[in-house]
Amino acid sequence: MPPNQDLTAFPKLNDAQIVALSKFATLKSFQAGETLFAAGERDFKFFIVKSGEVAIVDHSSGQDKIVTIHEPKEFTGDVDMLTGRVVLVSAIARSACEVYEISAADLRRILSEMPSVSDILLSAFLMRRQLLEESGFVGIRVVGSRYSQDTHRIREFLAKNTVPFTWIDLENDPRVDTLLAQFQLSADETPVVACSGKAILRNPSSAQLADCLGIRKPLELMVYDLVAIGAGPAGLAAAVYGASEGLKTLVLDMTGPGGQAGASSRIENYMGFPNGLSGADLANRAVLQAQKFGATLSAPTEVLGLHSENGYHLLQLENGQEVSAKCVLISTGASYRKLTVDGCEQLEGRGVYYAATAVEAQLCRGAPVVIVGGGNSAGQAAVYLSERASKVLLLIRGGDLGKNMSHYLTQRIDHTSNIEVRRFTEISKIHSVHGDEALAAVELSCSQPHQSDTVACLAIFVFIGAVPHTTWLQDTIQLDKDGFVKTGLQVAEPGVWPLRRQPFLLETSRPGIFAAGDVRCGSIKRVASAVGEGSMAVQFVHEYLASS
Repeated sequence: MPPNQDLTAFPKLNDAQIVALSKFATLKSFQAGETLFAAGERDFKFFIVKSGEVAIVDHSSGQDKIVTIHEPKEFTGDVDMLTGRVVLVSAIARSACEVYEISAADLRRILSEMPSVSDILLSAFLMRRQLLEESGFVGIRVVGSRYSQDTHRIREFLAKNTVPFTWIDLENDPRVDTLLAQFQLSADETPVVACSGKAILRNPSSAQLADCLGIRKPLELMVYDLVAIGAGPAGLAAAVYGASEGLKTLVLDMTGPGGQAGASSRIENYMGFPNGLSGADLANRAVLQAQKFGATLSAPTEVLGLHSENGYHLLQLENGQEVSAKCVLISTGASYRKLTVDGCEQLEGRGVYYAATAVEAQLCRGAPVVIVGGGNSAGQAAVYLSERASKVLLLIRGGDLGKNMSHYLTQRIDHTSNIEVRRFTEISKIHSVHGDEALAAVELSCSQPHQSDTVACLAIFVFIGAVPHTTWLQDTIQLDKDGFVKTGLQVAEPGVWPLRRQPFLLETSRPGIFAAGDVRCGSIKRVASAVGEGSMAVQFVHEYLASS
């Protein structure tokens, strides 16, 4: 472990910092072998070691493994102190010790009120999670087939919500028989999920997984100042700025944070990150930032309807619950259009994918893949997958790769030897194997010159145009012909806009309901612009609340 990482992940607090923190703490004593907190617990405490030693122990592999030993002036905890999820490791007194015990609620207050200490703790929490994942941490175990759509759904959900897990491939992993015997299961019962300290879950729904792991938060019975629907860059930016400015803020998402940007393997043109970062990393940092200021994120939580009553906006959730808000931000984003080729739909999640993250890349190592699309997402996927796949075939319908793709990406593609760009080319047919459970090859049709050929491939990645997530809004606010939300001057017309004042720039046809990011009609489809709109929306929320 590099020294600078060690110092960041496991710093010692100075005497002044410990005195300041001790005001929130209770001094406790533990004997050697006693447990301070155990893997699988919720709302676990934060500890600062005053004397003695505390070992952090990982049990996920089936054997106890010491991750680190905290000495005097060091502290326990990682990012789950803020997310409120179950803890992944245990803290056990290695010797008789005295510790300062601080509740998770008080820790969040400390992070908000003491910036100098906050910087140290947050940096340590983030680095610890990174080091834990790089150390071979087993975490949650998922046993399932690479040809199973449910296996892919589970892996995708865990990855999107940054839950460390190990996938046991039913077809290729030598540990399969041993694990299935240990769990007293047959291959037909997979996929299964083994949670730390929990029972085996047989093909759990995303909601069941979220409840087991403490991902989905119970919602308070109150009127929120701002509810953002969708946890992509726009919704998360609104959560950060709204919560930091004192608004009681809630973010709801159907799956988890990140939105379409979360599927980007590497974003290199986002200001302030010259080395680039993944969409998932950007989203995860935003979630921690929002939660640091007191925002609540609940996922998976689907909003089915929205109406207004007595000056408040009421959101109907899939579980029958209703949430009240003074203001609402629609930041549900958009998803890539489906590939309309026979046999494509049944191969989704087992050969046809609409994201190129580590989850999908793990399936493609050393194999040829095909990417459909000519925008930045397709370009980012091509570059990312070229490091893992034997060959990447990038298909575009037109002749100019630079028409919808950033220059830096076209340059990168031109200089990557195992990426081949096929212009004026589309997929005309899909060939499958194993009873139509796996992709084998695709037939390609080129219009200039007119020719066709068949190419073997293990996976198809589709990035072709965007469809807004607004079907649930059809009778609520004004949309354009493609389903994108109209805002500002687009709704400032008689019979549409009900007030004497003009609508705010991001305000929809219903006062107090705003839209930001890719879901908005006329938005610029870039991460930075979505972040900017989400931040800007908070200012309009303040103005709306002040005038109401």
